[in-house]
Amino acid sequence: MQPIALGAGLGARVNPLALGPLAHGWERLDAVEAQRRAQSVFSRWLTLIRALVGSQRIGENLVPFGPSDEAVVRTALADLTGYAAGATSLAETTLPGLWHALDNPAPELVAGTRFENARQFMDSTRLLRDALGQLVNGALAGMFDAHTNFDIDWLAPIQSLSLSRLPQEAVGIALTCLGSWGAGQREVVSRTDQRVVVRDEAWRQLRLGPEAVKAFDADMRLSRGFAGQGGDIQYAVAHKPSDLLSAGDEGSVAQTIARDMLHLADIKILHGQGPKVAGELDEILGLGPLAVHAITTWARQEPGRAVWQVGDRMYKVATVLHPLEAALANTNTGIESAR
Repeated sequence: MQPIALGAGLGARVNPLALGPLAHGWERLDAVEAQRRAQSVFSRWLTLIRALVGSQRIGENLVPFGPSDEAVVRTALADLTGYAAGATSLAETTLPGLWHALDNPAPELVAGTRFENARQFMDSTRLLRDALGQLVNGALAGMFDAHTNFDIDWLAPIQSLSLSRLPQEAVGIALTCLGSWGAGQREVVSRTDQRVVVRDEAWRQLRLGPEAVKAFDADMRLSRGFAGQGGDIQYAVAHKPSDLLSAGDEGSVAQTIARDMLHLADIKILHGQGPKVAGELDEILGLGPLAVHAITTWARQEPGRAVWQVGDRMYKVATVLHPLEAALANTNTGIESAR
């Protein structure tokens, strides 16, 4: 399988505002079901946009995203998709499309958001518009600024999106966009269609700010709701506890949410660590001396060894790869051959 590579100058585009399968058959929906689906789609989009806008900075401060910003974005999205006009099918829009709609507001948008005139609208939404413009022309450019231009076979055994060609500062934003897009594609799941979603480099998304942490947390919680019904099993990969705890200042909302995510995980897979990191894990998770000893000694002696915490119980687990799996998982060989 050839991974789909994302990066500036590459051909692939992902639209994080893709409608997903909930748009299918819209013309046959009754009013109640149409409203339910619209609520689901718009809520997902608002979570994404709140996270993206909230990741931008004015000096040392993050750009705020308040109730008025949410009302403006929701109204603009309803207009752009045709939902506000009662369209029988929804039109898909993009983040640049949203930015342009806010930067050149139609009279209906100004009136629908209860501003007295266009000047008041422009003054009140300046930070929101500037943050979106910065994203569209910067971190999202050439990757998340157009309609998705490739097809994914959701019946295939694996799908892979590679971010290895992105600059490091753009990875967190890319992960946020992909999380929203992936959730949109999976909003209608079959009981027999269960997927494992691996979120590598999760710490990069968590360091974007409180709104990005909330978006990440929302994705993980929604996946828990699908457990046993098909749905998704989520893996969040981090290097050490401080990756999560650095999501915000000590005692902040972002850090509290990130810390809680460790406890919400049904299974923690703890690979070999040094004494300092093992001590941090013990402090947060209450591992006990036997587990800490296993993490700092036995688990470090061979690749694939780990202490698995399943609920309140601990297990020493050694993962043994088939020779074919070992060849596929040997990323060091792949890196060497690419040089």
